[in-house]
Amino acid sequence: MDNRLKKLTYTVMFTAVNYVVFTYGKINIVTAPGHSTAIHVANAVVMLSAWLLGPLYGGIAGAIGLSIADLLDPRYITSAPKTFIMKFMIALIAGTVAQKLKLQEKNERKDIIRAAGISAVCAMVFNVIVDPIFGYFYKKLILRIPAEAASIILTWSAGVTAINAVVCTFVSVLLYLALYKRFRTIYR
Repeated sequence: MDNRLKKLTYTVMFTAVNYVVFTYGKINIVTAPGHSTAIHVANAVVMLSAWLLGPLYGGIAGAIGLSIADLLDPRYITSAPKTFIMKFMIALIAGTVAQKLKLQEKNERKDIIRAAGISAVCAMVFNVIVDPIFGYFYKKLILRIPAEAASIILTWSAGVTAINAVVCTFVSVLLYLALYKRFRTIYR
């Protein structure tokens, strides 16, 4: 099978995996009437997608998979545009840092853990800082939610995002350790 076709096939597969992990593996938390956030490990799959497929294809898989999940859930439908941008950026950062650290070339377990861990931390620090702030302005300016309500949502979202970031960092590295040998041929 042509490598580009293989990469496209895996991108579609990871799009579906991203969708399923968020849709069926989250704990919803109501932050304000009509607004929710969730504890989930979907960002771990977004980073895994970027490490196995590269930043661009991994970003596409994460952004589309999680945006579709938002569009099909009435609690998150208005968040789909923000989700698309944020998940693409998480994958772009995780994948680019992994490339710089030559994650795909590592063979020693400790080297793999170090490179994947640094990559995950970079992407999750970005997420912890940018997601709540972007979410605040998105809710206030685009969705026209009053500033006070947007501030309350920001506070809840920031806490949940931090919890998700810590969990997703560990889960993504463990998933990569389990799967990287199988996917090495499609990355290049």
